[in-house]
Amino acid sequence: MPHHGNDAEHSPSNNEGNEQHKPVIRDNRKVDPETGAARHAQGSAADSNAAAAEGDALSQAEEILNGMEVPAEESVAPGAAAEAEAAELRNDLLRLQAEYVNYRKRVERDRAVAGEMAVIGVLNSLLPVLDDVDAARQHGDLVDGPFAAIAAKLENALKTYGLERIAETGVDFDPTIHEALIQQPGEDIEVDTVSQVLRSGYRSGGRVLRAAQVIVAVPA
Repeated sequence: MPHHGNDAEHSPSNNEGNEQHKPVIRDNRKVDPETGAARHAQGSAADSNAAAAEGDALSQAEEILNGMEVPAEESVAPGAAAEAEAAELRNDLLRLQAEYVNYRKRVERDRAVAGEMAVIGVLNSLLPVLDDVDAARQHGDLVDGPFAAIAAKLENALKTYGLERIAETGVDFDPTIHEALIQQPGEDIEVDTVSQVLRSGYRSGGRVLRAAQVIVAVPA
C-alpha cells in the first residue's frame, strides 16, 4: 500500500512509542539479591523521617524553654509589696472603724448614764417636798383648793421622768424596797407582810431612790 511522507513518522519502532509501551518493573524483594542485605520499605523510612523531625521539634522546643529567663523575686516584689501594703491599710481601716464604733457606743452609754444621774439628782432633791405633800394630804389639807391642784401637777410631772411611789400595803416584805421599822405578830400570816407604810419610798427606772419605811406583820 502506497504511502506518503517520511517513513520514520509511520514506523512503530520509534523512540517515543518504545517509551510509552515499555513495561515498568518494580523490585519489591526484601533482600537485595546482589548484597544480601535487608531492604527497608519506603513507608518505614518515611516514619523514621517523621520521628526524626518530631524529635528535632521537641529538641528545639526544649531549647527554647531552657533559654527562657525566669523572672527573679525582685521583679515581682513590687506587686507583692503593694498588695501587702493594701492589705495592711485595709486592716488598719477596719480596726479604726471598730474602734470608732466602740467609742461611739461608749460615748452614747456615758451620755445616757449622765442624763439618768442628772434626773435622779433632781428627783432626790424633790423627795422632801413630796413628803410634805403626803403629810398635808394625810391631815386633810389637800382635799380641795389650789394647793391640791399644784400638788397633783407636781406628782404627774415627776411621773413623766419615771418616778414611782412605793406605798403599797398587804404585799410581801421585800428588803430591797422596804425598810422594816416595826415588826408585829399578825393573825393568819404565813410570810412577812407589809401592814402599814410610815413613809413612802420611791424608785425610778428600776433604781430605788429611797426604800419605804414600813411596819411588818410576821407570823405569830
